[in-house]
Amino acid sequence: MKNNCLTANKISLENILLNLGYTPQKTRYSEKWFISPFRNEKTPSFKIDINKNIWYDFGEGLGGTAIDFIMKYNNCSIKEALDILTSNNYSFQEPIKKIQTPRKPKYSILKVTEITNHNLIEYLNSRKINIEFAKRFLFQVHYTFDLKKEYYAISFMNNSGGLETRNPFFKGCLGKKEITSINNNSEVVSLFESWSDFLSYLTLKKGIPNENFIVLNSTSLIKKVIEMTEKHSKIKCFFDNDIAGNKAFTYLQENISKRIIDCRIHYKEHNDLNDYLVSKCT
Repeated sequence: MKNNCLTANKISLENILLNLGYTPQKTRYSEKWFISPFRNEKTPSFKIDINKNIWYDFGEGLGGTAIDFIMKYNNCSIKEALDILTSNNYSFQEPIKKIQTPRKPKYSILKVTEITNHNLIEYLNSRKINIEFAKRFLFQVHYTFDLKKEYYAISFMNNSGGLETRNPFFKGCLGKKEITSINNNSEVVSLFESWSDFLSYLTLKKGIPNENFIVLNSTSLIKKVIEMTEKHSKIKCFFDNDIAGNKAFTYLQENISKRIIDCRIHYKEHNDLNDYLVSKCT
């Protein structure tokens, strides 16, 4: 079994995905990004490292080898996963193709300013986010990966000083991925998956409620909020209406002794809080 597993994990994950009907949505160095095979989504969050032949799903907060993927995709045991790979005629001798790529350059932040760029303001307007709130919590960051071309985007700082960065064409984090917590010395805390949902909440409220706020920046970081939320008498969740949002809410229910309020009832017909805000304003 051990030798079979070692050999099976050499099967190209990319080929497995292609055979299942999934195609890469974008490629960056040795990474290929796919729409997740585990849920419906518009933005690809499933990454394959071609050189290491491993996968990671950012929405699920899970990853692993070829066998791990088959086990999760088919909800089966290791033995069944090996049988599936065999029955699909995948070659156990297929080598991983090492892609010779240049060393990934480190990014450089050129400057961080207040949001003034017209394109970024228009992007926020398209999402119906109040600009005054946006300028209070967001920055305009100029950065580069190769010291040749300069990029600019909206950024939201997390607790590690990393910048959750977004423009109409790019979504990523400059620095370490981490949650963002905002302490207003309140016994009430509201949780969001992203800064856009957090700012949508403020826009809908037409002000900043007397609450503390936690923005996950990724549902895979949900475990980090347990201790912080336990200190509050009221916990409100504004997660997405999808599998990742369901899992994050269920995890809190199972690991926090306090009562948790699922506020998704207010936007149950929409993907997330920002989608609800946009629908109200159009």
